[in-house]
Amino acid sequence: MQGSDIAIRVRGLCTRFGTHSVHEGLDLDVRRGEILGVVGGSGTGKSVLLRTIVGLQRPAEGDISVLGTDLARASEADRQALEQRWGVMFQDGALFSALTVRENVEVPLRAVPGLPASIRRALADLKIAMAGLKPVARGKFPSELSGGMRKRAGLARALALDPEIVFLDEPTAGLDPIGAAEFDTLIRGLSRSLGLTVFLVTHDLDTLHATCDRVAVLAERRVLVTGTMAEMLDVDHPWVRDYFHGPRARAAQADAAAHPKEKT
Repeated sequence: MQGSDIAIRVRGLCTRFGTHSVHEGLDLDVRRGEILGVVGGSGTGKSVLLRTIVGLQRPAEGDISVLGTDLARASEADRQALEQRWGVMFQDGALFSALTVRENVEVPLRAVPGLPASIRRALADLKIAMAGLKPVARGKFPSELSGGMRKRAGLARALALDPEIVFLDEPTAGLDPIGAAEFDTLIRGLSRSLGLTVFLVTHDLDTLHATCDRVAVLAERRVLVTGTMAEMLDVDHPWVRDYFHGPRARAAQADAAAHPKEKT
């Protein structure tokens, strides 16, 4: 595969907390324009991997390249420019509690030099609408929102700077089945309409079936395997077999067969 077709490339990644090793020699490629689901058992470092790629966790060893930029060798200016090309939605939205939804979405936009306040508000309102929130939500504080609304507000903020990559950490966790399904549809629609690359950490089998082009399985401190959902069924590994062949997996697979993803 051409290097230009890879949005994120990770090689030999090692992350440690004291003497505890989370990842050892982890390799991963995320293709441009794909939705990659990252799964694994508890403690396998799914969110740690996301945080390491976006620079919130320093790796002990290894190389990370995002959109052709080597993060370890990038200048501060190059790093800041790169960070404007991705957006991150953390668990439960991670909104600033003292700011309204609109003000939260405006936070990344305030870093754009010379952007008038009127344009900043209009762009924030556009992103809020794109995330599926009604206009009435703009002036609400996070404490006044439901869990699903907070996640959508977090997504709107992640989209504020028209990113090429969006990182989503457990976007449907805690949502009821209807809300989760609606969020899955939203993510896939935005990815296709905007040409986004999506790095999606999840444990939700329905989300994997509904949104993801490929899946990366974290196990044994590395990416054990990557492939389509269909390819996961042929992997001979205890955790992978239990996860993708269990009763919940069968139910999710049946639902996916009844509601196939839109072809692109």
